Amino acid sequence: MNLLKEGIEQGVVIKTEMTTKLTIDGITKVYPVYQVRLDYLYYNDQNDRIATWISQYKSDNGVDVIDKSNKAAYNDIIHQFIYESNQDKLNQTQKNIKLIGQQKNGVVLTDGRIIDGNRRYTCLRNLSKDDPKFNYFETVILDQDIDNNAKQIKMLELHIQIGEEARVDYDPIDRLVGIHNDIVANELLTVKEYSMSTGLSEAEVQKMVQQSMLLVEFLEAINAPGQFYIARDLNVAGPLQELQTILKKIKDEDQREEVKYAVFTNFLLQPEGDMTRFIRQLKKVAASNFLEEFIEKELDVVEDVLDSLPEVGEVNKETINQVRKNEEAKSELRKTMDLVSNKANASATRDKPVQILQKAKDSIETIDQYILKKLSSQQQNDILEQISDIEDLLAELKEILAK
Repeated sequence: MNLLKEGIEQGVVIKTEMTTKLTIDGITKVYPVYQVRLDYLYYNDQNDRIATWISQYKSDNGVDVIDKSNKAAYNDIIHQFIYESNQDKLNQTQKNIKLIGQQKNGVVLTDGRIIDGNRRYTCLRNLSKDDPKFNYFETVILDQDIDNNAKQIKMLELHIQIGEEARVDYDPIDRLVGIHNDIVANELLTVKEYSMSTGLSEAEVQKMVQQSMLLVEFLEAINAPGQFYIARDLNVAGPLQELQTILKKIKDEDQREEVKYAVFTNFLLQPEGDMTRFIRQLKKVAASNFLEEFIEKELDVVEDVLDSLPEVGEVNKETINQVRKNEEAKSELRKTMDLVSNKANASATRDKPVQILQKAKDSIETIDQYILKKLSSQQQNDILEQISDIEDLLAELKEILAK
């Protein structure tokens, strides 16, 4: 059904007196707002906000797409994803709508696909079960379809959901999945176009593209390509960002790959329970002379763990949980990190005096000797006193080293 034609004719779409501004393809126009009956609308399964939930459904049900032939059943499926993705936020929004009504309009296409307003639509679906006054969604209706206007619609969605709304609403893994799908996998948008749509700098977007590719590599390493919900459940968004920084500092390509797979194995098993401590230790090890030892000690465990994974197509939430029960491997990973980290810490402690003296020497070398002659007598005396104190301290250090 075309909402702007049959929808209006059949009385399921009602034009209101409200209007709103939208910018599409760089052109800002005023659009009328309509009330559309809820059962003539349907969720957007290409919404980045629920990307990991979509991937989980496809994996659990062995399908490539979610069947839309039964709109009500399809909406019930996505409805649950919206709820589970941020229950607290949805409950808060629902209370507000119940109290004062829908305050912000949505954006839908003429076939009923919701481009913006999935959470508000979900709240109205809940509320309409008890009160028919909530049975209409206030929205702009764009006379476009997603097949012929995919880029423009995606850019509009990103502009509204990331450029205007609070960015923290997005689960960080869902954000990375969306970026990977839009820029890398489907090549729908360029880095520049994504930047323009979201208000993020191109450097920020490029950094997130690289993180998304690390995310894809992680899932491929554990034989779960495309199963992004696993990364969401393991909460690896922050650690992935840290790993990206660490890998940039490792110049040897082979060493970089070995570190990557060692870290992926730790992401999977999470021997510490929280990756924060592991990442903190890894940073010190990577900056020390003990990185090679870390790699050598980790590789045997890494190979055993990755070899124990089911084949591609057989990995799911249950099989991942089984692999993560490998307490022997977790123990070995903990021992390795603790051992190498302690060595790196001890080495850093021993190197500290040299580093301090080097910094002191560098600072002194920056003093402009020409300016010294221009100083007042009092200022020159103050400097001489400081030099004398420094000489005394250096003499003490020399005495200690001479013993």
